[in-house]
Amino acid sequence: MLLLVIVFVPDAKAFFIKGLMKIGFYKPDIEAPKEDVADLNGIRFKDAKGNLVDLGDLKGKVIFLNFWATWCPPCRAEMPSINKLYSQFKDDKDIVFIFADADGDFPKSTEFMADRKYGMPVYKVESDIPEKVFSGALPTTVIFDKQGRLSFRHEGVANYADQKIIDFLNKLKSSR
Repeated sequence: MLLLVIVFVPDAKAFFIKGLMKIGFYKPDIEAPKEDVADLNGIRFKDAKGNLVDLGDLKGKVIFLNFWATWCPPCRAEMPSINKLYSQFKDDKDIVFIFADADGDFPKSTEFMADRKYGMPVYKVESDIPEKVFSGALPTTVIFDKQGRLSFRHEGVANYADQKIIDFLNKLKSSR
């Protein structure tokens, strides 16, 4: 019975995955090599107020981009850690956070964030996304350095409140 609840109830599955995260599972590997994505220009996202963000315009900033969905248990499981990371860096002018709701359903995703008291801004995809960046797996997190190079890419759940990620963002932020 418990197994059925974990399998079929997204919040129960997310709770189980969060427990695994706390004991050390799902630590992201940040040793990924840097690679160029053809061009960040034209990769666009829209926020709930209708403002467009083009990744090409963010050169000189570190970009933390997370693709997620409200119905995705691994996405739900990693959200508290991402919210903690976001809270730590939200006022940092050198880092931009984009939380792209894969469904593009602003009413549902903004309500999801508000119900859980997450401060993260929700976006939806407004252009084609290169497969090197997002191939459709949820959750997917990518981090671009200040030069627009893909510095980190992880498909699946991870603990983004981990000190390695914090150090990694600070390192990217301070590099030229």
